[in-house]
Amino acid sequence: MILHLHLVRHGQTYFNRYNRLQGWSNSPLTQSGLDDASRAGEKLKQVRFAGAFCSDTTRAEQTAQAILDINENAESVKNPRAAMYFREQFYGYFEGQDMAMSWYAAGAPHGAKTYNEIVEKFGLAATKDFLKQADPFHDAESEEEYWQREAQGFYFIAADESLSEGDDVLLISHGNTLLSLMQRFAGSGYDLSERPANGSVTVIDFDTSRPFDSCLTVRSYNQ
Repeated sequence: MILHLHLVRHGQTYFNRYNRLQGWSNSPLTQSGLDDASRAGEKLKQVRFAGAFCSDTTRAEQTAQAILDINENAESVKNPRAAMYFREQFYGYFEGQDMAMSWYAAGAPHGAKTYNEIVEKFGLAATKDFLKQADPFHDAESEEEYWQREAQGFYFIAADESLSEGDDVLLISHGNTLLSLMQRFAGSGYDLSERPANGSVTVIDFDTSRPFDSCLTVRSYNQ
């Protein structure tokens, strides 16, 4: 079964505005973030969503509900299903900390002072593993732990018996999650040097019959 996933990055939050790491932390949307959600809703208002999913964080739930409230297709679902599988990367000790300071702590022992330097020298996976190493409690998610949880989210969607071949599905996502999905499934041809914009739409086809490593095909990014 092929599902057409419309992944929307949640609207701007106060932690986004203050440039702080925001994984499982629950920072609400700013007014600009509410506007981001409304703009995404306008882009998608004619789409018939057979299903809608989001993480169990305020920013994701607010964004999802705003989009569904704007939707004009009478057959669209009206409420999202929230699950922890769809949360952003867990940053452990560094949750809510200044982003530049946190990535310096993660990368400096390896000769990289910024997030982009870590990615350039070691790849995106290293950002997760280095942050876990730098976490004095080692609670931050590693690359392996992160993908185990993310895969469960896609299995959660696939298990929804109300969905059928060719259905459009709304999924509210997060900045680093979208970058991670793109790095793993999109290949070359996309600019991944910056996080996708708040309220942007990425379209991915999900083949529920395939193993996780080959189940996603990117159709568009950060629109």
